[in-house]
Amino acid sequence: MALNDQISFAPNGFERFTKTTKRAKFLDEMDRIMPWQDLCDVIAPFYSKGESGRRPIELERMLRIHFLQQWFNLSDPAMEEALYESVSMRAFAGVDLGNAPAPDETTICRFRHLLEKHHLGKKLFEAVNEYLRENGVKVAGGTIVDATIISAPSSTKNKAKARDPEMHQTKKGNQWHFGMKAHIGVDSRSRLIHTLVTTAANVHDSKVLPELLHGKETRVWGDSAYVGQREAIRAKAPKARAFINTRAYRNRPLTESEKETNRRKSSVRSHVEHRFGIIKGLWGFHKVRYRGLAKNTNRLNVLCALANMFTQKTRLLRLAAG
Repeated sequence: MALNDQISFAPNGFERFTKTTKRAKFLDEMDRIMPWQDLCDVIAPFYSKGESGRRPIELERMLRIHFLQQWFNLSDPAMEEALYESVSMRAFAGVDLGNAPAPDETTICRFRHLLEKHHLGKKLFEAVNEYLRENGVKVAGGTIVDATIISAPSSTKNKAKARDPEMHQTKKGNQWHFGMKAHIGVDSRSRLIHTLVTTAANVHDSKVLPELLHGKETRVWGDSAYVGQREAIRAKAPKARAFINTRAYRNRPLTESEKETNRRKSSVRSHVEHRFGIIKGLWGFHKVRYRGLAKNTNRLNVLCALANMFTQKTRLLRLAAG
């Protein structure tokens, strides 16, 4: 019998050799720590009750599929394909192909549009942070602020023959970037992302600094982009001390003492980079998928919520185990 003609018994569970993959382990752990009921309660008032038309797919299943999209950076069509190809994804989403087909790309797209229309990404972000606070992960007195550029297509090969008008160009170092910026405030103790603000890429990091603070800070860390913002920090958080990296200038290089001080500040500030590493590096959101700030902001809110759950995974699994 040729290799391609061999019978596979995988769908019936007759495999002799199996292995728990990293993906399956990750999904099992996230399944156990997610506050599914709390998150579904956020969306339920806006979700179809099925009074007319066909019966809607269970809300939690659609939310699980939406989270799969974020973790694996999948488009709506690719998400539908993945549900047919991946056993671990089907298990996580509760899709049983023996009883019903997987939700199609149109259904997946409509659910995403529902979240965007009612700004539910931000509400999910807030619900996750509230859940973490209830489980002992609290925002303390220190905030680390930073921003990162999310690239957007600079091509005009679209129906409108124009670039996204809500995205803009900026120069970083000697390189030009076109897209948007994600500005975040991260708690220095718990590493929790507590605030997200989005702008076009050409908005300077310091312009949104006050919006990233919750007001009860005693310390604020930031890189040299926030130099000269001490008064803005005090206006929002009167008790805060500013730990902003000193900037070097062409005719005034940093002294060894200033370099050492910057290194100490950066040892704290680096934690905000780890959050961007999860969102952009691990989960692939280094380039926008949709046009306009609103849709991409909704996605970023969901990603911040998921990143907070991911970084607290060990603690939450320990609590779940009793």
